[in-house]
Amino acid sequence: MAPGSKAERKAALDAGAWMFNVVTSVATTLTGLHFATTTLMTLVMKWLGYIQPSYLPLPELVKFVFFANLSIVGMNVSLMWNSVGFYQIAKLCIIPVLCILEILFDKVRYSRDTKLSIVIVLVGVAVCTVTDVSVNSQGLLAAVIAVWSTALQQHYVHHLQRKYSLGSFNLLGHTAPAQAASLLVLGPFVDFWLTNKRVDTFNYTSIVTFFIVLSCIIAVGTNLSQFICIGRFTAVSFQVLGHMKTILVLTLGFLFFGKEGLNSHVALGMLLAVIGMIWYGNASSKPGGKERQVYSTPSEKTQKHGILSSQSELDQKV
Repeated sequence: MAPGSKAERKAALDAGAWMFNVVTSVATTLTGLHFATTTLMTLVMKWLGYIQPSYLPLPELVKFVFFANLSIVGMNVSLMWNSVGFYQIAKLCIIPVLCILEILFDKVRYSRDTKLSIVIVLVGVAVCTVTDVSVNSQGLLAAVIAVWSTALQQHYVHHLQRKYSLGSFNLLGHTAPAQAASLLVLGPFVDFWLTNKRVDTFNYTSIVTFFIVLSCIIAVGTNLSQFICIGRFTAVSFQVLGHMKTILVLTLGFLFFGKEGLNSHVALGMLLAVIGMIWYGNASSKPGGKERQVYSTPSEKTQKHGILSSQSELDQKV
């Protein structure tokens, strides 16, 4: 390997090590800073007139923040207490849970092709990412909480946007301040419980501070893009197509840091995942591929029948 490529690889590994150190030490508090930055962005957008006044009931906001914060803590704990392989399996389980939520609460019906495409995506991502799999009782509990809270939070995003006619910016303007406040208050205690380290005693060097600020800036786009994608499509589509990020990360890793770890097993998984995503996009967009079923109540049927009967009598008189 050339000296230049060795230096680049070392720099990338050093950056990754610093980022891993920051995230594992102050993960929950860091997320609070992310939402605080997002809140600042929404305030600027309101001041510029891009976000119009909107309404979201307090009980709905409290439920959303509960699911969202539980998802953040659950995912962090799941990653700490489980192997990377089992953590990846848990993340994949979010998709079938979201499907169940859409079927139960949104009365969504999936075609056979849409179901098969989802299975192909799950199998493909699992094949190329899941390696070592070990689990224990507390890790399993953390994974279950993480999966269900994440699914409920993402499903709730679509529900609130549809029910209260909220745009992505509007919903983020309601939820970001509440999440920032709650996470910044509870975050230091949660992080101390998880790592036995106090946030205020962490060694905030210039490099660490740089990565914290950088992550806050990136988080604004991440938070907004999640609301935009779920609002325009659904939480299931967001999760299915979101696994393209995993494939891109693997691909870029192989391109920039050598082919170590790339084998026929991983290549097959990546190919299956991409095929599944393309198939899902095509199948779900077709008529009947994924649609919400609307059921008429007896009173609605009676009312419609009465209107039709009146119209028929009027036609006969004419």
